[in-house]
Amino acid sequence: MICSARNANSYTSDCLPDGSETAAGTLTVDVRVTESAFYVADNGIGIPDERRKRLFDLEYADSDAGYGLYIVSTLVEAHGWDISVTDSDSGGARFEISGVETPGTDCS
Repeated sequence: MICSARNANSYTSDCLPDGSETAAGTLTVDVRVTESAFYVADNGIGIPDERRKRLFDLEYADSDAGYGLYIVSTLVEAHGWDISVTDSDSGGARFEISGVETPGTDCS
């Protein structure tokens, strides 16, 4: 989780790579549990669709993004779960791990 926050912070700034401005502000990272999944979402700049297709591949990790997401996806698959990446509600990235047994929203 700490690495997810660091990565989101690294890719969130006042300017996007193309030089356009963002709605700069404080980075927010949410971790939530649903009935059959949990997710980590941020309000960063998000991940373009063309990068999402390769994000969890070893070849992509080796060439561009580090090994963190590859390792996470390997662990997720070893447990028989699924991982996906989409846009968060605030326009950043949302990584969802599904197929898990969770306590739902009542963690008491």
